[in-house]
Amino acid sequence: KIVMLTVSEENQHVMAALQSGARGYVLKGVGSRTLAAILRTVAMGERYVCPQLSARVLVDLSSQSTAIEKPDVLAELTSREREILTLVAAGLSNKRIGLQLNLHEKTIKHHMTRILAKLNVSNRTEAAMTLRDATEHQHPPVRDPA
Repeated sequence: KIVMLTVSEENQHVMAALQSGARGYVLKGVGSRTLAAILRTVAMGERYVCPQLSARVLVDLSSQSTAIEKPDVLAELTSREREILTLVAAGLSNKRIGLQLNLHEKTIKHHMTRILAKLNVSNRTEAAMTLRDATEHQHPPVRDPA
C-alpha cells in the first residue's frame, strides 16, 4: 500500500498517483501524529486524500465517470447512513465522524461497509461522488440565464 507524501497540489498529480495505485495522498507539512494516523488508516484498507484536495479530486473523478446514476440510488440508505455519508463527503475521517455523532469509530466503519455495499462502490471517494451526483440530480443547479 502506497501513500504519497508530496508538496504537489496539482490535480493531475493527485489523479495520476491514485490511478497508479496509491492508496493515499498527503501534503507535506502534516504533523507526525496525523501522518501516523493516516498510515494506520491506509494499512487497514481505506484510502486517504487530504481534505484540501478531496473536493477537487471528486470533481475530476466525476467528470471522468461515464456511468449514469439512478436518482433513487440513495433510497436504500438509512437516515444514519446518509448522515455518515454526508460527513464523509465533507472530508471527515471515521474518527472525526464518530466524535461528531458520539459513536465509536468501529461503528462508523461498520456503517461505511454497509454504505459501500448498498451503493455498489469500492471506496469513500466513490461513495461521496454518488451522494453528490444523486443530490445534483434531485436538485439541479440553477443556471443564470444571462
